Amino acid sequence: MVKLTEQNREQYAESILQALNSEELQQFRQLFLELHPQDQHDFFLELEESQREKVYEYLSPEEFAEIFQELELEEQKDIIEELDQTYAQDMFGEMSTDDVADFLGEVPESKAETVLEGLEDDDAKDIRELLSYEEETAGAIMTKEFMNIPADAALRDVIELLRQEGPDAETIYYLYVVNAKQELAGVVSLRDLITSDPNKKVEEVMSTRVVSVNTGDDQEDVANLIKKYDFLAVPVVTTNNTLVGIITVDDIIDVIEEEATEDIGEFVASRGATDVNLTSFTAAKKRAPWIIMLMFFGLITAGVIGQFEETLERIVLLAVFIPLIMDSAGNTGTQSLAVMVRSLATGTFEKKGMFNTVRREFGTGLFLGLFCAITLMILIPIVYRDVMLAFIVGLSLFLTLSIATIVGAVVPVLINKLKLDPAIASGPFITTINDVLGLMIYFSIATALLQYL
Repeated sequence: MVKLTEQNREQYAESILQALNSEELQQFRQLFLELHPQDQHDFFLELEESQREKVYEYLSPEEFAEIFQELELEEQKDIIEELDQTYAQDMFGEMSTDDVADFLGEVPESKAETVLEGLEDDDAKDIRELLSYEEETAGAIMTKEFMNIPADAALRDVIELLRQEGPDAETIYYLYVVNAKQELAGVVSLRDLITSDPNKKVEEVMSTRVVSVNTGDDQEDVANLIKKYDFLAVPVVTTNNTLVGIITVDDIIDVIEEEATEDIGEFVASRGATDVNLTSFTAAKKRAPWIIMLMFFGLITAGVIGQFEETLERIVLLAVFIPLIMDSAGNTGTQSLAVMVRSLATGTFEKKGMFNTVRREFGTGLFLGLFCAITLMILIPIVYRDVMLAFIVGLSLFLTLSIATIVGAVVPVLINKLKLDPAIASGPFITTINDVLGLMIYFSIATALLQYL
């Protein structure tokens, strides 16, 4: 297998492309199939439709299945329209059931049913089972291609079984042991299997301390569990402990990417609109509700300023520092929000506890406020020649940043307590709240000390 480097990537790709365009079947297959599957995927995406049609002709459905599985969903939808129906059906038959289920879950039900009817009964049954689970649960992302072994089997028989069924399994580094009722009873690592006496029974070498997940568990919880234990795979069981599948670390990497993308969308108030493949209209439609909601929050900010119109009329110079107060409050609150959401996601919040975590953020806010206040109390008298103005702005910023960190830390915790994703306490949402609080603090202090200005 060839793994392309930056130095030889273009040259090697040019050789494959030349063989494809010259219709040199054997030369193309020899060069192309030597590539790493991911490099095959990258090369395929650069082809024009006429060139892709030759690829379908030169590669078997089994070989092309490796490429199709690596494509993004939208790319799969486009490519499937180019494939001959028989070719596509044979390709689905060669794919992992979980990858087929991921694709069929996103296409019209009638089309999915047509594909299922053309598959072998066992594969179709497994895919229907995967499609029956709620999205973003362990059951929905597990694979059915795994090996389970009986507890009373001899190790030598298990090794022979590996030779026969191992090539079709998602992974064989862990072998899960079941009893007569197909309940999860233990686990045997490949190392234990190879290094133990082949005459021993599986139950003599297996570990009964098995960490598993339930079909209904959230995919993010599964990701955290695999990260915690450094697993390559984790078994999935039903409520009665029946082993029904496994989740491998490569699927969890996809989950982590998906969850991170979702959190980023929440942070910037554009959930569902971070995909660059969306049209401008679709992206705008998804972002519009957030923007409109934040626009109304902006009216609240304007209302706060309006309440202190008299103060502003008397000391117009106060308006100069409104952006400074608002931006500093929003930025500090967003920083605390990011820290807290990350803490909740990684589990460190539970270890430290709410009091210690919030206290730490409040302390951070105090120091940030102090640093900024001192800086302004030095600069403002130099620029504006007004010590009292410097005191008002500095004190306001000190209090604002201290409170902003509390808001940024507490709001996501409260949302998490409501069993919601804490990331929905988005940056713009927290920023608007802190803007309002910052302005109220600023103008309240300015109004109280107006006589000294």
